[in-house]
Amino acid sequence: MSDKITRRNFLKIAGAGAAISAVLTGCGPMSRYIVRRPYTEMPEYNQTGLNTYYASTCRECAAGCGIIVRTKEGRAITIEGNPQHPLNRGRLCARGITAQQGLYNPDRVFGPIFQARGDTGRQARTSWDEAIPLVSEALKSPAGQIAFLLGTAPDHLYDLVTEWTRSIGAPAPLRYSALASFEGRSTLQEAANRTFGKPALPYFDLANAEVVFSFGANFLETWLSPVSYSAAYGDMRQARPTRRGYLVAFEARQSLTAGNADEWIPIKPGSEGLVALALARLVAEARGEATPAAARSIDPATVAETAGIEPAKLTELARLFAASEHSLAIPGGSAIGQHEGLAIAQAILQLNVQVNNLGLPGGVFLTNSEQPTTSLTEVKSLVQKMNDSQVKVLFIHAANPVFELPKVLGFEEALAKVPLVISFATFPDETAMLSDYILPDHSPLESFGYQRMLAAADRPVYSSIQPVVAPLYDTRATADVLLAAAAAAGSPLPYTDEVDFVQQMIVPLISAGGFYTAPEIQTFWSRWLQYGGWWVTEQGLDAEIAAGSSRPATFSGPAALEEDKQFYLVVFPTQLGDGAGANRPWLQEMPDPMTTLTWNTWVEVNPETADKLGIHDDDVVRVTTPYGALEASVYRYPAIRPDTIAIPFGQGHTALGRWAEGRGANPAALLPAAVNEAGDLAFGDVIASIALTGKRRPLARVENREGVYGEH
Repeated sequence: MSDKITRRNFLKIAGAGAAISAVLTGCGPMSRYIVRRPYTEMPEYNQTGLNTYYASTCRECAAGCGIIVRTKEGRAITIEGNPQHPLNRGRLCARGITAQQGLYNPDRVFGPIFQARGDTGRQARTSWDEAIPLVSEALKSPAGQIAFLLGTAPDHLYDLVTEWTRSIGAPAPLRYSALASFEGRSTLQEAANRTFGKPALPYFDLANAEVVFSFGANFLETWLSPVSYSAAYGDMRQARPTRRGYLVAFEARQSLTAGNADEWIPIKPGSEGLVALALARLVAEARGEATPAAARSIDPATVAETAGIEPAKLTELARLFAASEHSLAIPGGSAIGQHEGLAIAQAILQLNVQVNNLGLPGGVFLTNSEQPTTSLTEVKSLVQKMNDSQVKVLFIHAANPVFELPKVLGFEEALAKVPLVISFATFPDETAMLSDYILPDHSPLESFGYQRMLAAADRPVYSSIQPVVAPLYDTRATADVLLAAAAAAGSPLPYTDEVDFVQQMIVPLISAGGFYTAPEIQTFWSRWLQYGGWWVTEQGLDAEIAAGSSRPATFSGPAALEEDKQFYLVVFPTQLGDGAGANRPWLQEMPDPMTTLTWNTWVEVNPETADKLGIHDDDVVRVTTPYGALEASVYRYPAIRPDTIAIPFGQGHTALGRWAEGRGANPAALLPAAVNEAGDLAFGDVIASIALTGKRRPLARVENREGVYGEH
């Protein structure tokens, strides 16, 4: 197995209660000591032609679904959902399935690199023996001048860095992901805090709901935890033999969720708050109750006209919502990613208060733990400090702010003013290429760690991460690098390495009432890896929700447009997530579920609008906002409002590898640096203009042009 353990220690650990048969797989207590070897150096417990399975956690987004990885002869072969995991129950999305393309991607960073700030021609390989003293010296900088910018996964690294920065008085690490901004996480959490008095993410019991109103929450594709909510959606539709759930989607552009809804209501962007208040008034009237204070000044007929809905339809929907015993309203996405997004989210959550579904099946619950989120306001503050030369050392892990942040924010320019930038990127992304050093972390399938389940789990869940193969290249766990460097800098933490840290963090779970336990940590650790994490058998949501009184809100409504010259702009995430998935050819090749387009960026334009402007499919147009411009080919999309255009997020890379570079355009160039009251990016109420460029660039699509468009 490994020369790191003696026969005496082996018997000691095996005698702690774990079955010896489990030791012979990657799931037993010995797995802490087993050195996973490449197929060229087969470990003795792996036989040619036989499979070994590892339970771990998907890290392609922050949802953290449980996975089972089948390995054969030291290689990861397939990835599937963990059927025992309470979050995804054996299901997995396309991004999770393609994780092995990240492991075996030929464009990975193979080892520590020194570079002359973006000059790839002057890159020089260095060694970890040289890199760790460098990090150690950086950690000796004045505490107030050290900054960490992390992604939304993994949680254990965030916890470790938080503990270290707190110990020396440095600023806490920031976490940012463009996907979290598109989800509206900070807004949703703050809206729950103001509505229910607790700063926790709401849990929407979609599975037991009968009538669901979704305002911009594309929960079947990219929102929060799409695998979990997709399973719940299936239960809502089919689990009750006597009643099929009814879904209504309010959004300007038909997403995958709206495409699967019973009714798609294409309201104007910016009208969501008014529509929620109008529904509140009509629901109260249908139930014979007093009109909520926030909706007393609302005229539903006027709101319907403003939003682009027939007044009779608005009344019909309100009566449907009022009559159901299990009605549910969900705010998210572009609906709350606006200047008035926080008030809009509160108005939508108040619909749940009005039908008394709090803490009841089919209603709204609260997760039991606060979700650490970083708003764009905090990132803007970091950029300002960088511009003011108050940041001397910047560490970046699992985030690509040069690509993800709005260009008008000026992160790239501010980065040039930081004397030392150290990236722990696994791939040569845009931010890594502008750093001084790239000290690559292992890929997620080569790593230890954990991820907390808060966004869509109906119980406390800690999902475990373990390596399924030996590291392919000269990479090193970022946690191990920081622990070694902190010790050398004179500010050590009480952990020998990453695994020791994870084990100490999960010790409290031994007595926390999970579905398994153990007398000591090594036996508990074996089961932690074997099952893919720890959770309780029963639902553990916070049902004790006391809703505060609704506050009157004044919404400005949709912005006025110059007809056929200005359009509402919808920027939406796809299977590429925050853009990190663009280097996966499987994801690039997978057709967009609503347009069947692949491998590029497109601009969705309603055919009615396109005819007025003389725009045809595949014409290249220039899209301009007050913040920037880009060029992309047109896709005539009938499922979008005539006064709205839409662009997918994730393409337009200038780095990240051969499958991502030079493909499409990055709509971050069109977005403002403005935030809503919760500090989230206000991307949902941007106004754009489009103009023909005279160029034409055909888009790759799966749909048949002759059958769909009658073209020959």
